[in-house]
Amino acid sequence: MSDIPVLETERLILRGFQPSDTAPFTEAFAQEEFASTITREMRALEPEEAWRNMAVVNGAWSLDGFGNWVVVLKETGQPIGRLGPFAPPGWPDFEVGWAIFPQFHRKGYAAEGATAALIWCKEALGKDRVTHCILKGNAGSEGLARSLGSEPWKDWTPPWGGDVTIWETRWENFVESAAYKRHVAAMGVSH
Repeated sequence: MSDIPVLETERLILRGFQPSDTAPFTEAFAQEEFASTITREMRALEPEEAWRNMAVVNGAWSLDGFGNWVVVLKETGQPIGRLGPFAPPGWPDFEVGWAIFPQFHRKGYAAEGATAALIWCKEALGKDRVTHCILKGNAGSEGLARSLGSEPWKDWTPPWGGDVTIWETRWENFVESAAYKRHVAAMGVSH
């Protein structure tokens, strides 16, 4: 298995999954609000289904050399979601996605973590362009994509159903975004 890098932001740590993360993620996947926008089932998951979803996403690090991180609050060590690159066979493009537990929405955590992930994708993988697959009507994720300098690119209907807009973030737009500028100011670095 490849070593999973640990990223830090002002309020977050992005790290690989650990056995202790299984319970909070199983609880999150049991919530319709969390699971319906990020799973093929498009509904709350039973514990066995949640385990399989976690195993697939975590296995990407071994198979592809990149994948989702667990998003952890620095202050408490509490996991609050996952985010990062994802591009399994059959996926429409190289994606950086995010899924924050509902009780932690609207606090800027997804933008903060996604910004770090985009910078890592540029530095580690040479990605000048990434996409975000967002179910139509998911206003929170659409707003986050805009804050990253992303624009709608094209529509996609996954084989399992759903109506998705693929958003595209280009590096030159990202570095002009409010999210990137906040990260640079908070971390005292530039890329």
